[in-house]
Amino acid sequence: MMIIAGLGNPGDEYDHTRHNTGFDVIDELVKEYGIVMDFAKHKSICGKGMIEGEKVMLVKPQTYMNASGEAIADAMGFYKLYPNDGLIVIYDDVDLPVGRIRVRESGSAGGHNGMKDIIAKLGTEDFIRVRVGVGAKPEQWDLADWVLSRFPEEDVPIMKEARVKAAAAVSDILINGAEHAMSQYNG
Repeated sequence: MMIIAGLGNPGDEYDHTRHNTGFDVIDELVKEYGIVMDFAKHKSICGKGMIEGEKVMLVKPQTYMNASGEAIADAMGFYKLYPNDGLIVIYDDVDLPVGRIRVRESGSAGGHNGMKDIIAKLGTEDFIRVRVGVGAKPEQWDLADWVLSRFPEEDVPIMKEARVKAAAAVSDILINGAEHAMSQYNG
């Protein structure tokens, strides 16, 4: 089984903000594969199903972004999975242009507080991540305000396409492995 976690903040006030891009990609996977997010467990809203022949559990942590590691570590421990072959994390990245996708097999948190917490709670940087670009913070903005803001109208179709691409990247990882997905979706 593979845990696929999309990062975000719970609550309607955060719907479709830059920081909830991970939740939005999970919603795309739900739509594409008919998985129902129908139970609360591991401090998350979860759904179990199949993607490309692989048993998966989709996870939306409800711990707020900066404590995402609590939920993910709880789920990983419960199912006795190892991060390097049992976890994909999907999240927003201010270092990538709006709509750009980047798949990585490991790496640092890159300043993302949700990822910092996951790495700290799991004790490793070795897990697959799908980063979705949400654009760099303008100089006059505070970073927290930027990631909690919604996309301007002109970026909405770009982000819709990015969610579809990120979901396709997850499928590619499950079918062909992270290295193949990196060659298809990075750049």
